[in-house]
Order: sequence, then structure tokens, then C-alpha cells
Amino acid sequence: MRVTALNPADVDDRKEKADSVAEHKRMANYELLRIVAMVMVVVMHFLAQSDSLLEIDMPISGVRILGSLVEAFCLVAVNVYVFISGYFGVKGVFRPGKAVALFLQIWSYGVAVPVVLTLLGVPNAASSMGVYGLIQYIFPIETEHYWFATSYFFLYLLSPVLNMAAKNLSKRQMQIILGGLLILLCGIKSISPFAFAFDRYGYDLPWFICVYLSAAYLSLYGWDFMEKRGWLVYIGSALAGFSVNGAMWAISQRWDSFRYYFTVPFHYNYIFCLTGAIGLFYGFSRISIKEGKFADGVRRLGGLCFGVYLLHEHIDLRQIWYGWITGAINPAGGKGLLFFLWELLGCTAILFVSGILAEWIRSSLSGILWNRVIKKTKLYVWLKGLDRDFA
Repeated sequence: MRVTALNPADVDDRKEKADSVAEHKRMANYELLRIVAMVMVVVMHFLAQSDSLLEIDMPISGVRILGSLVEAFCLVAVNVYVFISGYFGVKGVFRPGKAVALFLQIWSYGVAVPVVLTLLGVPNAASSMGVYGLIQYIFPIETEHYWFATSYFFLYLLSPVLNMAAKNLSKRQMQIILGGLLILLCGIKSISPFAFAFDRYGYDLPWFICVYLSAAYLSLYGWDFMEKRGWLVYIGSALAGFSVNGAMWAISQRWDSFRYYFTVPFHYNYIFCLTGAIGLFYGFSRISIKEGKFADGVRRLGGLCFGVYLLHEHIDLRQIWYGWITGAINPAGGKGLLFFLWELLGCTAILFVSGILAEWIRSSLSGILWNRVIKKTKLYVWLKGLDRDFA
């Protein structure tokens, strides 16, 4: 039998195609969850921009009550994103090439958005902040241009270490470590009426690590209770968080000492935010999506979702998109519950569709650059060599 020697580049190409097929066959129900989570992120940003949440020094209204209720159900989105990564990442393979792709995705938005705005004659951070504004474009990770992207990127870099720990520690050892992390990062702060200097409300890498490891543990060992009652836990957690927030609003009208705890139910490392995220994840685990065009479309859309965040949360856009969109869909500036719902639906739809379109364009251009240029360079061979080191 004749044995044919394979070119290493050919092997890499075949492996890349196999990886592409594996990515394509990601479970559609969890990709749908990824889409829903990104919609929730957009909704939360709308609620903050439109001043539609309960505030201690503001009179109560139907819009603020409804806005806070919607916020309670959407708050799990960030934890869900990290949980998905940990649940499947612990059984996956770390690829340095993917880390580079993620970095370039974040960087491309940081640089491209101000260029487009300049061509359109719209002021940007570079014009108002000078050199520091320019630095935020060029170094989006280091300057925390996007706080989530910064923490998420470093989490991915640490994922092989976290995965190795999760798979090599015993179940009991993992329980002890997770118990300690959850008590320190979540449990104590969830009941404390005082703010801690170390606590960044879940907007940081330590909390992401805690959520990632929690997901890895549940991926390896499961949780029967959640598997059967995920939706109930999600709904109950959201309502519990909303109830505590509302009660603290009422109490804070008389006692100023409760002003801090009024905000705690809407922190990402609040206990009900974590249980709600886990409940929603397990709720979607029971959704079955038949293979076909719809499932393929969900996977494709899920892969483009991160662009929605990177576009509308860009430093040059995060403070102005609300005025732009509401000026177009509600030019008279109408107030009240119906106008609130109209703006909520309009802003969410426009931001989501715009982000998906922007990411589709970016990924298409990146694909052309990758296939026609980078694959022919030594950089490609170097990146594939790094991937083999972790294979």
C-alpha cells in the first residue's frame, strides 16, 4: 500500500475545516439562548439610556416599575454568556488562533467606528479627548474600552488553566473551591448593607472566573434540580430580585442607609442574578430545535451576536444612539407607557439588526482577508503551530 506524505499545511487546512464543521454544528438551542441574551443586553442599555428604572430620588411611575421589572428578567444576560462559555469550554480545546481572532474582532470595531463617523462628520472621542481618545481605539482591551470584552478576552486566555483545574480536581475539591468563591464574591455581598472596596458588582474578571468554573462544574457533574426546574428558577429569581429592589426603594424613602442595598439586586454577582442565569440556561436545555435551515440560521445569527455589543457600546456611540433612534421613531418626544414600549421595541430591533449587519460585513471582509492573504503568509503557519500545541 502506498503511503503519501502530507504537507503540514494540508493537515492544518483539513483540521480547520473539521473545526468549522464542529462550530457549525453547535447546539442550536444554546445559540438561540445566545441571541436572546444579546437582545437582553440591548434592552438593559436602552433602559439605562431612557431613564426608565426606579430611582430613589425620582417619583415612582408605571414606566419605571415596568422598566425595573424588565431589567430584572434581562439582568442574567451577562452571566448567561459566561456560563455558556464555561459549560462547553471545559470539554473543548483552547485555540490561540481563536484568541487572536477575538482580539482582532474587538480591535476592528474600536478602529473602524471612528473612521466611519469621521467620514460622516460626526464628532468622536479623538476629537474631544485628544490622545487618550485615540488610545482607546487602538488599545480597546488595555483601556477597557468595552469592560465586558476586556474581561471576556482574558477569561478565554485563562480558559485552558481553568479547564485543566476543573477536570483534574475531584468533585469534592471543586465543591470546596466553588463554595469559597461564591461566598466571597456573591454570598456575603448579596446580604451586606455596606459596599466592599473589592466588589466591582460582577463587572470584572474574578466574577467571570467564578461563573465559568461554576458552569464547568455543572457540565461535568450536572444538577438534577436545575435540569427539571430551570424555567421556574429563572422566573422566581427575576421576580425575587425585582421584589427586593422595589422593597428597598420604599424603605430608602425613609432611611438613607438603605440607598446602597437598593442597587444590589441589579448587580451581576447578586445571588438571584446568578441563579436566574443558571435557571435560564437549563430552561433552554429543554428546548429542541429540529435540524434544518432554521437551526442553521440560528447558529449563524448566534455567531454574529457579539458584533451587536461591540457596535452599540463603542465609546463614540454608547451615549448618542438613543437620541438618534428615538428622534427618528418618536420625533414628538411623546411620554407614557405606550411610547416607552414603542421606543423599547424600536431601539432594540434597530440596534440588533444594525449590529448583526455590521458583524456580517466585518466577518465577510475578514474571511476574504484570511483566505486570500493571511493563509499565504508565515503568520498563518505560526498561528496553526500554536493551535497544534494545544490540540
